[in-house]
Amino acid sequence: MSPHPKRIRDPVVPHPPLRRFYPNESDHRRFVGDLFDTGAEHYEWINRVMSLGSGSRYRRDALCRAGVGPGMTVLDVCAGSGQVSRVALELVGGGGSVVAIDASLRMLNEARTYVDIPLVSGRVEKLPFAENLADAITMGYALRHVSDLRETFRGFHRVLKPGGTLLLIEFERPRSRILHGLFRAYLGVVVPTIARIKGRDAARMMSYFWETIEFCVPAETILDTLEEAGFDAPKKYGQMELFAEYTATKPAAPPPF
Repeated sequence: MSPHPKRIRDPVVPHPPLRRFYPNESDHRRFVGDLFDTGAEHYEWINRVMSLGSGSRYRRDALCRAGVGPGMTVLDVCAGSGQVSRVALELVGGGGSVVAIDASLRMLNEARTYVDIPLVSGRVEKLPFAENLADAITMGYALRHVSDLRETFRGFHRVLKPGGTLLLIEFERPRSRILHGLFRAYLGVVVPTIARIKGRDAARMMSYFWETIEFCVPAETILDTLEEAGFDAPKKYGQMELFAEYTATKPAAPPPF
């Protein structure tokens, strides 16, 4: 036996178990999978309502700020119905490519109706891709649904090319008491109530989304875990308190001697 056994580190979870929806962390993945499978057909409609129609423009601006552009290879993880993938495909143009991955087959079927790109079924914590594949990795509003930030970020680092960029578009809990109250009323009450038009599954999805925002780890935890995973210069940008963009770069390969 090695005199220095390898230490098994606890996962860095994005939020504690939300017992209103599932009893413990071991049931988290199953719950999230069921949530997105049953809500897939309503996801596009829900997002238009939640963002008041401004989501596409914001995603484009975020990708441009991260440097996504012509000729790049982009991997869109937790792609859902392909909302980020569509924008990325327009930005990379004919000389580039976009690949999307999601754990929900029903979400991927929805994405297939909107964008013609390779769609891969798989978990973000265990990316089924080779090393040094992508110029950029994007993730839109899904960081709160992974089971381990540390494992997820290490996988991103492995799949990115040296010098490649990671972009995480996410919500965060507003620190202002006034803004927190306003967004809690809108996203925690108004949007789930409107979503009931589409049924109980849609309303449950929106209620769950707000609680993941409410109890998500702070930005400092995300930035520290990115740095621990080997990324250079992780930073956060936000236009207002509810929205956050995390970017980080995989260190460039050293020059050959």
